[in-house]
Amino acid sequence: MLSIVLAEDNLLVREGVRGVLSSGEGLQVVAACADADELRIAIKEYEPDVVVTDIHMPPGLSDEGIQVARELRRDMPHIGVVVLSSRDDPQHALDLLEHGSAGRAYLLKERVAEPGQLLNAVFEVARGGSVIDPQVVENLVRGGSRSPGSTLDKLTPREMEVLGEMAQGRTNSAIAQRLFLTVRGVERHINALFAKLGMSADADAHHRVRAVLLYLSEH
Repeated sequence: MLSIVLAEDNLLVREGVRGVLSSGEGLQVVAACADADELRIAIKEYEPDVVVTDIHMPPGLSDEGIQVARELRRDMPHIGVVVLSSRDDPQHALDLLEHGSAGRAYLLKERVAEPGQLLNAVFEVARGGSVIDPQVVENLVRGGSRSPGSTLDKLTPREMEVLGEMAQGRTNSAIAQRLFLTVRGVERHINALFAKLGMSADADAHHRVRAVLLYLSEH
């Protein structure tokens, strides 16, 4: 049974998220908090497996959710964090993942209406994985251009295409269909680009996110 501490200052949203989380098999919401101070107290009391938190909460209504995530990375790194936001602000996603993507997820609140999305994110961060909302990824992909001398310059044009598709949250099979490749061919390109970027050949979610973050930071 995974224990969850939830934080959301809007009562109706908080109860809606609590309902979705409680519907998940093997999940238990042990505390529901209305502000960042309550959240910190509940984390110390319950030491949950996962924290699901709004990004903007009293007392400051700034980025309290990300601040708590940073504190947990430092003090209790085994606790996964799912940050919920009402805005698809790419910078907030990058701030959340600044010190590592393992055990971190950034989702838009509208995903609460798609229970599977939120529940998947909870289970993913609990096992050390990462999730970035596809809409946020899409916005990141659209911005900027790569600087000269980038690590990504090591990649072939086809590998860059594959990485760009990964950055938009597509699976290997979806990438294969879009680029007219076999799934095995996509896997070979992913292994090759991981090697060029200094990552292991294990195409798990954590490595995918690390590669995508490098892509996004230079686009």
